Amino acid sequence: MTARPEKHSLTLRGHRTSVSLEPEFWRAFREIAAQKDIPINALAAEIDEARGVDRGLASAIRVYVLNHYRGAGKISQKF
Repeated sequence: MTARPEKHSLTLRGHRTSVSLEPEFWRAFREIAAQKDIPINALAAEIDEARGVDRGLASAIRVYVLNHYRGAGKISQKF
């Protein structure tokens, strides 16, 4: 069963922001950043830059994680 979302702070281009994700998404997001050998803040900034204006950062991260594990984890996609 999925736990409640957890809020964590991220730094995007020098600005702090909070993102709420379920623990499973935080773990997967950290795993992806580690696989890419980049800090989680850098991956979040890339996703933030690529997302559409109609999608929040937390949703964009969830979609990125889903696409990654489906084999389509490319930053160039709109999230």
